Amino acid sequence: MLKNSLYKIGSFDHQDGIIQASLEINEHHEILKGHFPGQPVLPGACMLQIVKEILENELNQNLRLKIATNLKFLQLIDPQKDNILQLTLNYKLTEDNEISITAGLSSAQTVCFKFQGVFAVVKV
Repeated sequence: MLKNSLYKIGSFDHQDGIIQASLEINEHHEILKGHFPGQPVLPGACMLQIVKEILENELNQNLRLKIATNLKFLQLIDPQKDNILQLTLNYKLTEDNEISITAGLSSAQTVCFKFQGVFAVVKV
């Protein structure tokens, strides 16, 4: 599983192109100290990176974002108030050997982040 200090993966399920996971955000992570001092929020770039990392790990592929057709930050995530997030990620391989995804992060019953886009596989 992934090793990083921003989040831990709790429950996890991956079946038929659908990934569902519970994530615990580290409310003391360095990145939150600068975004924003005194009132930390999880940066939007980190939300997208979490989606990418989990997909890369599960598919055992290096990925690069090709296009974000829909990217919405709907609610601030303050890890000091609620650091448990639910990830839902649906993906499928396209005819061009790319990965089309729809993903979202929710806190309790509130959708915080929505993403639709395409990742290209990076040949290493």
